[in-house]
Amino acid sequence: MPSSLNAPYKITFLTGAAIVIANMVGTGVFTSLGFQVMGIQSGFALLMLWLVGGLIALCGAVCYGELAAAMPRSGGEYHYLSQIYHPALGFLSGWVSATVGFAAPTALAALALGEYAKSLFPTLQPTWLSVAVVLFLTVVHGSSTRIGSRMQVIITALKVVVLVVFIGAGMVVGEGQPLSFVPDAAGWQAMLSPTFAVSLVYVSYAYSGWNAAVYVTGEIENPKRNLSRILLAGTAVVLLLYVGLNYVFLRSTPLAGLSGQVEVGFVAATSLFGPLGGRLMGGVIAALLVSTISSMIFAGPRIVQTMGEDIPALRWLAPRSRAGIPVRALLLQTVITLAFVLKPSFKEVLVYAGFVLNLFTFLTVLGLFVLRWRRPDLERPYRAWGYPITPLTFLGLSGWTLAFILRDKPTESLYGLGTLGVGLLVYFLAMRTARPVPVVQG
Repeated sequence: MPSSLNAPYKITFLTGAAIVIANMVGTGVFTSLGFQVMGIQSGFALLMLWLVGGLIALCGAVCYGELAAAMPRSGGEYHYLSQIYHPALGFLSGWVSATVGFAAPTALAALALGEYAKSLFPTLQPTWLSVAVVLFLTVVHGSSTRIGSRMQVIITALKVVVLVVFIGAGMVVGEGQPLSFVPDAAGWQAMLSPTFAVSLVYVSYAYSGWNAAVYVTGEIENPKRNLSRILLAGTAVVLLLYVGLNYVFLRSTPLAGLSGQVEVGFVAATSLFGPLGGRLMGGVIAALLVSTISSMIFAGPRIVQTMGEDIPALRWLAPRSRAGIPVRALLLQTVITLAFVLKPSFKEVLVYAGFVLNLFTFLTVLGLFVLRWRRPDLERPYRAWGYPITPLTFLGLSGWTLAFILRDKPTESLYGLGTLGVGLLVYFLAMRTARPVPVVQG
């Protein structure tokens, strides 16, 4: 008999929301503002960037909530696209997620953790700290879902508390910059400019992760009821944090001091609290990134494990431990992550990976319309709020982002499409002995 510690553990609403929040709040919010202020000088327009990005994420969360309630199985886009369109499309989504979709961002967060920690400990070897953190969190999540879930809740709660304290302190410390956040003609004009649209691409990257909970649907307690609440609650919390953080960044530091800066959190903390405060903020950001790395290590392997259940050639990745943990899939993702950490030139991969991942998210939300048309009889415990306006809003804004990347970054886009071509070849080779993907039960 398995012990209570190792018995399969269901993810609660609190743990699910923590996974979403931790996946979203990573390096993006602390780095992208420096590039936005290079082309936008309106405080109102700069804050609206983060509101619009949050709106896109919320619309996506609403749509995913309906799909997850109607098809409650782990695997995220791999499962949805396989059922709605064709198993080959689902496989391609899982192929990208398994190779770079989770491993590369995990490695990037781990590397950032090492660099930020170095601001407090100059003699530290950041790469080896990154490796140690990834290995430690792999051991935790590979031993017990219960322990991993509790740890995820605690470190994410600490992250939220620290950010709220920083926002509160930033609103009262210092005199503030002469920058208006009130809507005006210049602000609305900036919102209609190409620069605003370009900046929205990077803001969307900072919001990525709003769909993290769908990858562990099968392990969530009462997913038909809880999953939509998890996605919406986690995304709403992050939207408030992002708007508050960027308001403090803009209030604390002259635009000229932010322009072109990558370590925006460090720059703003130095303006507010002096050089020592800036160094401490670097250490704090390093600690906050632990929850981001943890959540990705937790969620990512569930995609590969679900693929292993459906595809005979990947069957060796399907087994779970007595505690219900996909240990083999977890170890595979860890190996890929460590390879990226030790060879950090992988960062270029993130551009084209972002293109194909956004493409699959777009197709998944589009699938909401397809599924309602093809399967009107399917049980839907939760229906997307605001349908059809919310999915159309998401598709319109995401579609424009995809068109921009395809137009302005054709090389990266072609690399992304090439990755899909390789994945398609692997799929047809793997499916020679395949059995059909399980059908959705209405």
